[in-house]
Amino acid sequence: MKKGLVLEGGAMRGLFTAGIIDVMMEAGVEPDGLIGVSAGAAFGCNYKSRQPGRAIRYNTRFARDKRYCSWQSWLKSGDLYNAEFGYHVIPTQYDIFDDAAFDANPMTFIAVCTDVLTGKAVYKQLDKSSPLTYDWIRASASMPLASKVVELEGQKVLDGGVADSIPLAYFESIGYSRNVVILTQPEGYVKAHNSLMPLMRIALRRYPKMIEALDTRHLMYNRQLEYVRQAEREGRCLVIRPDEKLPIGHISHDADEMRRVYDIGRRKGEEMIERIKAFYE
Repeated sequence: MKKGLVLEGGAMRGLFTAGIIDVMMEAGVEPDGLIGVSAGAAFGCNYKSRQPGRAIRYNTRFARDKRYCSWQSWLKSGDLYNAEFGYHVIPTQYDIFDDAAFDANPMTFIAVCTDVLTGKAVYKQLDKSSPLTYDWIRASASMPLASKVVELEGQKVLDGGVADSIPLAYFESIGYSRNVVILTQPEGYVKAHNSLMPLMRIALRRYPKMIEALDTRHLMYNRQLEYVRQAEREGRCLVIRPDEKLPIGHISHDADEMRRVYDIGRRKGEEMIERIKAFYE
């Protein structure tokens, strides 16, 4: 029986997830594999490197730093979250990512991206840490409009949540039969059609399959929510959700707001930790 951890994205809502997984790491919980989408990959990589606290630490430290996330960065580079500073300078100079621990941890780590040419999911297994690994994680979290298309190893990719927002079915298909699923929306949430589709059609006009995936993403997402609920009813997964809508947007420059969401996640993790341990036994 392989134990999996499935992390939905959600941009800054992912700090809720960061709080939960920090509690899990501190409690010594060791899944066999982790699959992360967007913020789920960007923050989840710290599980494989065994660095609880890192995600909230660097996000609050650089919350108002224009080098990290700013419209100036978007106008200059096409990326709201500065690719070089956020994914290469911070982890190597300011808040060091533990490459050796990442490499030594046998946990499988998969980042989900979307191929803009096909509109299909790309499941990139990342076993060893490297600048290329950082870029695959960045690509998973590169939101359309807020980021330019990322070209890696012959593929053009963006945010994994467009093609596979909650990759429970994929993880089950490769042998993970006991999965903890962390969502960033409360029970009862229903995704609506993207109101920014007119802008998406212009910005991504060279990629019709990506536009199609974005146009139907809400339908895919809501089907996945029902799949998760069914798996939960059948006892195949343990789902952790916020009790109510998280008090943060996709983007935040408010360190206190970030901390509040992270703390909500920590409290939920502490509430659930014994159930998580029992589920994995």
